[in-house]
Amino acid sequence: MTTTPSLPRWNMSVIYPGLDSPEFDQGFADVVHSIQMLGQLFDTHHIEKQDAQHVEEALQQTFETVIAQYNSVLEDVQTLSVYINCFVTTNSRDALAQARASELQKYLVQLSLLSTRFTAWLGSLGVERLIAVSPVAAEHAYILRQAKIEVAHMMSPAEERLAAELNSSSGRAWSKLHGNITSQLVVSLEIDGQVQQVPMSVVRSLASSTDRDLRQRAYEAELAAWKDATVPLAAALNSIKGEVNTLATHRHWESALDESLFANSIDRETLQAMLSAAKASFPAFRRYMHAKAQALNIPRMAWYDIFAPLGSMKRSWDFKDAEQFIVEQFGTYSERLSTYAARAFHEHWIDAEPRPGKRDGAYCTPLRGDESRVFANFKPNFDGVTTLAHELGHGYHNVNLARRTALQRSLPMTLAETASIFCETIINHAALQKADRQERIAILESSIQGSCQVVVDITSRFLFEQQVFESRQQRELSVEELNALMLQAQRDTYGDGLDEQSLHPYMWAVKQHYYSTGLSYYNYPYMFGLLFGLGLYAQYQQDPETFKQNYDDLLSSTGLADAATLAARFGIDLHAESFWTASLDIVRQEIDTFCELIQSEG
Repeated sequence: MTTTPSLPRWNMSVIYPGLDSPEFDQGFADVVHSIQMLGQLFDTHHIEKQDAQHVEEALQQTFETVIAQYNSVLEDVQTLSVYINCFVTTNSRDALAQARASELQKYLVQLSLLSTRFTAWLGSLGVERLIAVSPVAAEHAYILRQAKIEVAHMMSPAEERLAAELNSSSGRAWSKLHGNITSQLVVSLEIDGQVQQVPMSVVRSLASSTDRDLRQRAYEAELAAWKDATVPLAAALNSIKGEVNTLATHRHWESALDESLFANSIDRETLQAMLSAAKASFPAFRRYMHAKAQALNIPRMAWYDIFAPLGSMKRSWDFKDAEQFIVEQFGTYSERLSTYAARAFHEHWIDAEPRPGKRDGAYCTPLRGDESRVFANFKPNFDGVTTLAHELGHGYHNVNLARRTALQRSLPMTLAETASIFCETIINHAALQKADRQERIAILESSIQGSCQVVVDITSRFLFEQQVFESRQQRELSVEELNALMLQAQRDTYGDGLDEQSLHPYMWAVKQHYYSTGLSYYNYPYMFGLLFGLGLYAQYQQDPETFKQNYDDLLSSTGLADAATLAARFGIDLHAESFWTASLDIVRQEIDTFCELIQSEG
């Protein structure tokens, strides 16, 4: 009898022995004290919006003192917050973790209020003069200039304070409700002739089963479970979008989208160029879906066929195999990248085991210094490998950001995907080089499937969210209306690539990305990340050595300039649809090869 190798859980004891340890209690108290001391420093130096000030030596010294302490507090808060959240996301039933997260939240509100005061103060300074006379200000020039813009979109200090204090019992509370409900959702599903109670994360993983009957039963059981949970989830979504709309109006943004674009360091012209190129690529993706349907011997793909595997991989892809392959292939780019990945595995930065109470999906979060933690629900297939590579790419980005201050490491979502896409592409290309026919089909299908999700499905999510924001300005939307908007968005993007009688009306309930007041329009940055990453990879292929000289510095600078400025370093014009089209051409080439392989088989 063979046993499945156990999957690793991450090691958090390097920070504290546990949530119930005296060391954690002391660390928590130290962070609370540091936030309070920062508040006293702000009061002493009147850090708040003021009349325009001349930059004198005393003000320069105040700025340098305040920003140094502020950066230090942000460092400590991040480590503590991530430590607690790592317990919450791996086990939402952990009452102690939930309690400590809730306890920390009131102090995070205080820090948020201080952050608002700091931004308002920066915006009222003579920013350009300060940058000219202070080396510390010059190092934070982008943050200061952004603050000058942001201060024009602030409510009064009293209103900003009230909004921040209410957020923990409004937007954040609705987001927490979504996370708790979805992570604890149990689905009744017949497996091997027996009805079992299965976590939602496990049921969704069955979408990649080779058994179409099982995929369909899992899909139908999943829809039934989401249907039962829609009342509280619809309330959460309506409340969050309503709150974002209200605050955007009071902060004088034209729309929630404009606020999102500013936060993501791009403009509407860039967004429209990218979305236009994406729309032009839909026929190619539908051609891929038709070819996949042919390979599956079905007339048209249903929603539950999207992640169906094709081809076959001769080599095993258990976790140890994934580790070895990733470390080796990262080494083809650079020893530094490979050494980093080996360290992540060796020091147990990765929590890979799916289990009850653990949220679905994957993410990477910076912990302290150059350390990260990678959250995954590992599947022993090539998709599992590419997901690990993707998240480790985020970790490599964090390594390059480690020498920056906390404020300088605050980067937009659009640029956050740069290293992850690059690392995932390294793995895909490496696997293709040694693949036989069936393996090429499997690898190409996995790669195109991922691109389809980020281009086609992300567009559907963007269209849905845009409609929800616009409709929510008038009133709340019912479950039926949310379903209808989701289905229409899927029809508009997938087109005849999927059977429209078997789409997924509850994707608005599935995706946690919709449930955040601070990250509205969480969708399009992923498309930006994919296409920007592919464009960079194409440049790497053309001139590897020159590219390597600039790439790590680019990653370390993603919080120091807007996307267009950073892209210009590599001769990229983000306003030109041709750039986005060229990136999508890389995917089109994969689709052409995939279709040829499928048709020659038939």
